[in-house]
Amino acid sequence: MMSFTVRPYRPADLPQVCAITVASFDGVAIDRNIERQYGPVGGRGWAERKARAVSIDCVEQPDGVFVAEAGGEVVGYVTTRLDDFGRIGRIPDLAVAEPHRGHGVGRALIRRAVEWLRGRGMALAKIETLEQNARGQALYPKLGFREVARQIHYVMPLTGDGGAADQTDAPGADRE
Repeated sequence: MMSFTVRPYRPADLPQVCAITVASFDGVAIDRNIERQYGPVGGRGWAERKARAVSIDCVEQPDGVFVAEAGGEVVGYVTTRLDDFGRIGRIPDLAVAEPHRGHGVGRALIRRAVEWLRGRGMALAKIETLEQNARGQALYPKLGFREVARQIHYVMPLTGDGGAADQTDAPGADRE
């Protein structure tokens, strides 16, 4: 059994959090799917955009970010977001470094995030995953999450070849 602890995030953890993010989301990030089809967007790769999004969560809601630590190293993390108006707390990101997967790290991080959301008055906790993330789809129901909907993401280029103007005249395109 691997030994780890879950503790509050510290700003010094950010480089490790970003590195774990990029390694963990390679096959299961929407922006990665977009890049596979269209290439880098805006001169930035999917990994840079994903790491930036996680960094923003760490800056804007640092007290709702928790890390798993083993042997003095960050081996996983979870981020949260509060919606005081709707009382639905979100778990935007969860990632565990590959060698530490399957040892209860993700489970412990989610439990800590749910505990924190509950303590902040949230009525529900919401987490999302992509269809290609079999690990998340297996874990979340085991922790009490129930599927309520599926969502499809569409992308349309707005510049260059295949842009929006080109698509309106495509065969089968919807007409108003």
